[in-house]
Amino acid sequence: MTNLLSNRDARRVFLTKQGLSNPPNRALTKAGLLQLIHDIGFVQVDSIATVERAHHQILFSRNQTYRREHLTELLEKDGALFENWTHDASIVPSAFFVYWKHRFRREELAIVERWRKWRGEGFEAAFEETYDRVLKNGAITAREIKDDNHTSGGWWNWHPNKTALEYFWRTGKFAIAGRTNFQKVYDLVERVLPEAFHTPEVDHDEFVDWACRTALQRLGFATSGEIAAFWDLVTPQEAKIWVDTHRGELTEMLIEPATDGKPRPSFAFAGFPAMLDSFPEAPARIRVLSPFDPTLRDRNRTERLFGFFYRIEVFVPEPKREYGYYVFPLLEGDRLIGRIDMKADRKAGTLDVKRLWLEPGVRASAGRLEKLEAELERIARFAGVEKVVFLEGWRGI
Repeated sequence: MTNLLSNRDARRVFLTKQGLSNPPNRALTKAGLLQLIHDIGFVQVDSIATVERAHHQILFSRNQTYRREHLTELLEKDGALFENWTHDASIVPSAFFVYWKHRFRREELAIVERWRKWRGEGFEAAFEETYDRVLKNGAITAREIKDDNHTSGGWWNWHPNKTALEYFWRTGKFAIAGRTNFQKVYDLVERVLPEAFHTPEVDHDEFVDWACRTALQRLGFATSGEIAAFWDLVTPQEAKIWVDTHRGELTEMLIEPATDGKPRPSFAFAGFPAMLDSFPEAPARIRVLSPFDPTLRDRNRTERLFGFFYRIEVFVPEPKREYGYYVFPLLEGDRLIGRIDMKADRKAGTLDVKRLWLEPGVRASAGRLEKLEAELERIARFAGVEKVVFLEGWRGI
């Protein structure tokens, strides 16, 4: 039997799974922060700090009592979290490191082939020297190990030691021990993560089962392709085989889209339909989401569930941008209602609001604008600026 899931219920489920239905003012302890990241699965890291760096904003949007120092302690002191790759650089619970070992083995072969085309023959010339230096002398940044004769050219022209550091990080031999001015500090995995996290091994079948099962748990419902894409650990074919071989645990769902179109066939765990009433409504307040929020990571899924088309335009030439360099989606309750262009001016102590765009059919009512201003005040305090300034033309009128 195939169950039909209404679009409203689908949004409610997904936002709950993504940690956006919890009370945003409930005190968040360090242990609670670790549990939140565990429940979401990962938090993407990005260097752009137009208002605040992505990982901080992702967590703040879920709980306004979030403290940055708790994240630093979990990463740099407790070893309870580690930085590596999902679909992009992310913060992940260290309890999952054992499964990332399978990714590291796959990456080791793929990276060597890919980087040889990028860097040319001999790109690994500094590998042994770099590894030995970290082994003997401890944690180091790329800046500290840079060849003085090398001219930097961005990510496409890493110096040989930086290439080595990134290679050993991407393949699980080094871990990020911390960051200095957002520059990675590399060290041996065994000196960064507690032994309980970095020594166990799981076989391939257990790895695939974990990756697919935990992805579906965090998505609520998904196609096999969405399951594979969640962690970016298994191939679409591996996820499809997992679904086919676990049909007894799964139920087929038809997910109603936000706009016109056919319901999308998906899968959920067998007990899912009976649990629908247990998923809470999302808080009615407006929240500003990071462009890298995991709720938005799968842009196609976002469009189907919320009827919201969103792309980051950082790399789009300015004349071709539809909105702006770094525009933030706005979530109100269980709806994505628009986007806002704003920037923290820390010298002036202001959060400058440049432009607001509301989705078709969303009114700029007095109540809605009051909720938006309340959220912007919260964001300003979090970003460490004194007040919100609405620039001329911010309403687009």
